Amino acid sequence: MNLLVAYDIAHPRRLQRIAKVMQDYGLRVQKSVFEIEITPVKLAELRRRAEAEMDMTVDGVKYFPLCSDCDHVWLALGVDGQGQVEDGPWVII
Repeated sequence: MNLLVAYDIAHPRRLQRIAKVMQDYGLRVQKSVFEIEITPVKLAELRRRAEAEMDMTVDGVKYFPLCSDCDHVWLALGVDGQGQVEDGPWVII
């Protein structure tokens, strides 16, 4: 399964630890956004590790599954502006 994972962590130390966890599983595409191709078993492991580092009262991590029909279609502007574009419905996150 392919996921987009975005997080907002309130404390710099926890932010670094969450980033390290995410780097163990995927590719950073923005400062707090990772693209991760993962099995369900590894996803459960990732979630456990992330939750162990978080303060649930002020931190947040969101997991967005990408469908297999659209995970190859993307658009990048700016610094990484070598994006692919295909016609079709778009979802903006």
